[in-house]
Amino acid sequence: MNGERQASPARHVKNRMSTMKRIPKLDQALQALDRQNAIYQPTVFWREASLQIAREMAEAGVENFRRLPTALGYFVPNYSGSASGIQPEQADCLRAAMHTVFPQASKSHQALDHFLSGKQAALADYRVLLASAQEDQWPKLLDFSESTHGQPVEQFEWDGRRYSRSALNYLLGLSFLKKHLGGDVPRTLLEIGGGFGTLGEIWSQSGIADWRYIDIDIPPTQFAADHYLKATLGTAQVNGFDELPESGPVAISTLKPASVLCSWQIEQLQGEIDLFVNFISFQEMEPAVVENYLHHVRRLKSRWILLRNLREGKQKKNSALPGVDQPMRSGDYTAMLSGYELVASNVHPFGFQTVDGFHSELLLFRRQ
Repeated sequence: MNGERQASPARHVKNRMSTMKRIPKLDQALQALDRQNAIYQPTVFWREASLQIAREMAEAGVENFRRLPTALGYFVPNYSGSASGIQPEQADCLRAAMHTVFPQASKSHQALDHFLSGKQAALADYRVLLASAQEDQWPKLLDFSESTHGQPVEQFEWDGRRYSRSALNYLLGLSFLKKHLGGDVPRTLLEIGGGFGTLGEIWSQSGIADWRYIDIDIPPTQFAADHYLKATLGTAQVNGFDELPESGPVAISTLKPASVLCSWQIEQLQGEIDLFVNFISFQEMEPAVVENYLHHVRRLKSRWILLRNLREGKQKKNSALPGVDQPMRSGDYTAMLSGYELVASNVHPFGFQTVDGFHSELLLFRRQ
């Protein structure tokens, strides 16, 4: 399923980075990326964003990645700001108008801030989590509390535990999964496009014995996840991409509890996995790239596949907005997953419907 060798988008990124500050380990990953087949390179949606994220990390430090402007738009989701449909400058105008026109209406000020800060939407997701967590089954979800590493701009606390939108997205997806496991306990989890490693952090606190989490991604997001999980779990618990041999098979059973690997290294993995997860990022890839990854998921005989992606597909690229050449839609996943049956799909309450009518849909497949 490997793509043929083509002109490398990674070389374009590396050349554009030649005059900026450098992070040696990130640079090592980008140089390795440059040698890979095009099927493992950043696709059109990510090509320029990858360059900008790498630049921002080099300038501001990876330890601040959760507040970098481009990261916030691509792999560090929030409830407030542009994700809510209200731009920050519009929110400032609304707050100023409320204070000017109704200066004494303190409760109204609090209600507006509760909405504009994202806390109202986050609380709605937290309430779904509390109502659906099924703590008599694994994985356990209600003991999770997120690290503050990476300097998040948005994080909420309830019952002494911290949550971001990234964390609540995954926790709701896992709650949906638990409704259908029937007592099965997945231990080895593979994710592609895992953002900054949130799911690995959740899995480490899930109460599952002998757990293992493997995140496959392109640099620089792979670099951010490697940094985050080593900071939160400890370096001794995490395999980095540079700890694997450059070629040859790697038994999944020999990996540390958490691994953050680069896209092409999925070809080296040997063994079986219990659960494969992709949240959001497949919709940002081209179909041939998704099909190649799912080929490897089938090769590794995952018992369960949990996806969250737009039912209608990502917008096509245009001069005003980043996008894809060919959108991935819900039916495309079913067509690519021969040997699997669709167990359930969900938008409400575990997924999300945007104000303009797009459906971020959860799909759960089981191996036949």
